[in-house]
Amino acid sequence: MMMRGNGNMQNMMKQMQKMQKKMAEAQEELGEKQIEGTAGGGMVTVIVSGHKQVVDVKINEEAVDPDDVEMLQDLVLAATNDALKKADELTNSTMGQFTKGMNLPGMF
Repeated sequence: MMMRGNGNMQNMMKQMQKMQKKMAEAQEELGEKQIEGTAGGGMVTVIVSGHKQVVDVKINEEAVDPDDVEMLQDLVLAATNDALKKADELTNSTMGQFTKGMNLPGMF
């Protein structure tokens, strides 16, 4: 009877190791993704990686008004927040597949 329990435990450990490997691969793939956020009808575009690092900022020339720097700042902020929100959604949908059906607090 003891041997049977050990076999189940070893099987469970193997499954956990497979899942960890798949999670690591998914995490790596996320880092390679680029997510675009925009504001002002495309006047400002911010691109972030799946790891939520800003990799590029594009500002349309018409968005640059020396008399209204505050508007440009707001557009950059809105585009950044848009990109980060989309990155979060991508992370949740990608990594959520690993925690589906498990009640693990604090996991994605």
